[in-house]
Amino acid sequence: MGNQTIQQLADGIRRHSKMGQSIGSPIPELHLSCFSSATELTSLLYEPCLCMVAQGSKEVHLSGETYSLDPAQFLLVSVDLPVDARVSKATASKPYLGLRISLDPKVVGELLADGADIPSVGPSERGLAVTPVESRLLDAATRLVELLDEPQSVRPLAPLVLQEITHRVLTSPQGLRLRQIALAGAPAHRIARAIRWLKDHFADPLRIESLAEQVGLSTSSFHQHFKNVTTMTPLQYQKRMRLQEARSLMIGEKLDAAEAAFRVGYESPSQFSREYRRMFGAPPRQDIDTILSAN
Repeated sequence: MGNQTIQQLADGIRRHSKMGQSIGSPIPELHLSCFSSATELTSLLYEPCLCMVAQGSKEVHLSGETYSLDPAQFLLVSVDLPVDARVSKATASKPYLGLRISLDPKVVGELLADGADIPSVGPSERGLAVTPVESRLLDAATRLVELLDEPQSVRPLAPLVLQEITHRVLTSPQGLRLRQIALAGAPAHRIARAIRWLKDHFADPLRIESLAEQVGLSTSSFHQHFKNVTTMTPLQYQKRMRLQEARSLMIGEKLDAAEAAFRVGYESPSQFSREYRRMFGAPPRQDIDTILSAN
């Protein structure tokens, strides 16, 4: 992998990003980031995607595990995961330059149906990993960003480059993570279905036995595979989703803590405040005031 390609990618991100922001692009699956200094940890939900850094460094925290991402690596996320992330290395002269490319599970399924090799199913893999980026994947990602220089070419060519990127990921050493999620009957595929249900119903009461039965696993097997994929128990995952959504509601809709707690499924405002402080390091009102004053 040559430094020249990484420099091309950095130049492309610099041309089409905005300093101090993570923004979308005319290619809906492509998001670009540019920061001139390190940032604070931000809670967010990663949907299936890959992330690359062209300059600087990034950290992603998943339930006590820390993943560092440098220009020679890419981060693969195969299921919806609530994480904390921050830019860890950036300066005014060498800003952080990164991208995120959403991966479409339908495209993954189509490529597998077309004959991609599927290994025998083993233990469920973690839904997030950092691995060295191979030259062909880096080249494809660079070509995707450079399509932004040719607006007339985005519509006909972007889907082809995105399909190539998905193929490169599937056939990479980390491709098993995506293949397991797409392979009907595999435990990881069943966990992905459970995660989608939790994402859509995080405010509802959670009955583990019912959800395990819904995806076709015993309760003990469900717990084991869920933790393998997400590092969390289903209850911890639901709590994380609820608290992150409550934070978004208090910022975006100006709700008070009690109303936000009720909206995301909490019956006790005091329990909500305790768990919120444990996760974000400050009571709800103080945390939101700090965020708003920083912006």
